[in-house]
Amino acid sequence: MEHNTSSQENPNSPVHSVTTTSNAIGNMSSIFSGASPKLTFIMGFLVGVAGVSLIGFVVAASYAFSGKSQQTNQTTNSAQVPSVYESGQPGSPSPVNIVVKESDYIRGDVNAPVTVITYTDFECPFCKSFHPSMTRIMNEYQGKVRWVYRHFPLSFHVNAQKEAEAAECVGKLNGVEAYWSFIDKIFERTTSNGAGFALTDLYPLAREVGVNESRFRTCLDQGEMTSKVQADLQEGVRFGVQGTPTSFVNGLPVEGAVPYEQLKAVIDQVLTQ
Repeated sequence: MEHNTSSQENPNSPVHSVTTTSNAIGNMSSIFSGASPKLTFIMGFLVGVAGVSLIGFVVAASYAFSGKSQQTNQTTNSAQVPSVYESGQPGSPSPVNIVVKESDYIRGDVNAPVTVITYTDFECPFCKSFHPSMTRIMNEYQGKVRWVYRHFPLSFHVNAQKEAEAAECVGKLNGVEAYWSFIDKIFERTTSNGAGFALTDLYPLAREVGVNESRFRTCLDQGEMTSKVQADLQEGVRFGVQGTPTSFVNGLPVEGAVPYEQLKAVIDQVLTQ
């Protein structure tokens, strides 16, 4: 709440109101200057009581208004501070029974106590900004967090489906390390928003991470991984995914490209449970 530090008198301030009341009391007293002493005493007493009551009312109203304004300001500020939700608390999201499958490519320690499953779209700009935050988490929480990617290509991102299929082809042909290296490079190089990474560049990128380009072409061009990617998407819909990125931290949904600090807070909270 902003305070006025000017020396100019404010006609709406409580101080101005009290001064005006005192002047009015003096004017009313002068009216009875010619009356009898007894009448003057009675009327003066009544005017005094009325004046004191009015002053008390003005001061009380000013105090109440000030307290209400301060409380409103504090409430507004606290609402702007992001907080980590607690499972089971009113209004908190419910955990989802989502598990790692044999077909998933796990990044990190396969026995880590915290599992992050992220539904992503390779042409989503928010997924691109979220990826480095999770990569940093993996570097700082080695042995504590494992990460799984599931595909959720959005229909208006025209290249997302084939890019997801390409990642699955790389994983099928060369395993976990090539799969994640391929994903890292796509996010590094795409400009996002639908066609930020040319489909023709998928072939040399696969070769760059050590995949036989001929075998990769066969897998991608024949659509060997189309159904797997679509199965991920349909499964995500069943889990309540409505946009990308959406992550599940030991089943707790975390929607959107949350900042690293907030993501870290969620990881720390889950580790204490």
